[in-house]
Amino acid sequence: SAVDTVMSHIHALPKRAGLVPIFVNADTGKFRPGSTITLGARGDSYYEYLLKQWLQSGKTENWLRDDFVDSMDGDHLVCFLPGTLMLAVQNGLDKKYEQFAKDLLETCVQMYKRMPTGLSAELVYFNQGPSKHEDIQVRPLDAHCLLRPETVESLFILYRLTKDKKYQDYGWSIFQAIEQHAKISTGGYSSLNSVKDTKLGFRDKMESFFLGETLKYLFLLFSDVDMVPLDKFVFNTEAHLLPIRKS
Repeated sequence: SAVDTVMSHIHALPKRAGLVPIFVNADTGKFRPGSTITLGARGDSYYEYLLKQWLQSGKTENWLRDDFVDSMDGDHLVCFLPGTLMLAVQNGLDKKYEQFAKDLLETCVQMYKRMPTGLSAELVYFNQGPSKHEDIQVRPLDAHCLLRPETVESLFILYRLTKDKKYQDYGWSIFQAIEQHAKISTGGYSSLNSVKDTKLGFRDKMESFFLGETLKYLFLLFSDVDMVPLDKFVFNTEAHLLPIRKS
């Protein structure tokens, strides 16, 4: 398929500790020199699909698994990753990922808890120095909230795989914050201009992923555990269900 052709091509290109730049020259098929390497915007789906395509193949296309393992030896911080790492552990990969996934998700949850609205900003910065400032800092231009799904996706997966109800509690707090601060009285929801100052109001825009992903994962977090079993389905990066092939 076209997807297999693209992934096989990326697989053959040289990487840095398993990580890839986010831009490819369409003429040469090689990574563009000086391109950014990130697990954030524009890069996250590649790493997520390495694991999920391996799972969907019935664990037969092992080069996808190997590329995923190589990339996870790096140092990254994005909130879709805890769920992906726990899926990796559940499917026989190194158990060292489990505690990292749990710790990383706790950090993602704190990005919500430490804001006055209980919602996370689009970007946060971590204070690594011995100062009196907050551990998690938000700059004014980054304080908006688009009601993204990555954290609740990871909460759903970790709850399903660990049965620890604290992940439901975290999700319920996030849902209540959405209801309190992002719900429009005449119907619908809106992104926020600031998670630190509710007086700055709404952005007058509801992203499609809020309905298609954020609310879907919140619903599944509180659904019966036999609804969409994770040993029979994987979710793509837009939260669409794909059946796992029988190996």
